Amino acid sequence: MTTKELIDKSKTEMKRAVEFCKNQISKVRSGRATASLLDGITFEYYGAPTPLAQGASISVPDARTIIVQPFDRTALSNIEKAIRMADLGFNPQNDGTIIRIPVPPLTEERRKEFVKMCKKFAEDGRIAVRNIRRDSNEALKKMEKNKECSEDERKRAEDEIQKITDNSIKEIDEFLANKEKELMDN
Repeated sequence: MTTKELIDKSKTEMKRAVEFCKNQISKVRSGRATASLLDGITFEYYGAPTPLAQGASISVPDARTIIVQPFDRTALSNIEKAIRMADLGFNPQNDGTIIRIPVPPLTEERRKEFVKMCKKFAEDGRIAVRNIRRDSNEALKKMEKNKECSEDERKRAEDEIQKITDNSIKEIDEFLANKEKELMDN
C-alpha cells in the first residue's frame, strides 16, 4: 500500500464515520414532525418484520402531525402497535384507513436531554475519526520502518491525514451546533 492509498482509505473511513454520526444526530426528535422520526420502525407483516417505509407512505402535512397510510389496510393495527412499541412518546390514532400521529411539543427538560444525547453521538463520532487517524499514523510508521516510504513521505501523509481529521471533526461540530440550535429554538 502506498501513502496515497492509505490517505484515501483514511478519508473514506472518516467520511463514513461522519455520515454515521450525522445520521445518529438527525434521528433525534426536535419537536417538529418529520418522516425520519419513524425510521427504523419495523412492523409484523405476514409473519415477517417489515420496515415501516416499505409498508406505508409517510407524510407530514404540518409541523405537528405525521400521517402513515398503509399500502395494505390489514396491516393498520400492526403498524399502530409497532409505533407504540417504538417508545418515541407518540400516541398514534387509527381511524380505519390512516394513522395520525400528533407530535407533542418538547418540554425544556426533554430538549436538554436530547441536546445531551446529540453531544454524546458527536463525541462518539469524533472518537471514531481520531481512532482512524491513529490507525493510519501507526500504519505510516510501520511503512517507514519497513522502508516502504521515506520519513518525508510519512510526515507529509501524517499532515494530510491531520487535515482530513480536522475537517471531519469540524463537520461533526457544525452539524451538532445546527441540531442544538434547532432543538433549543422550537
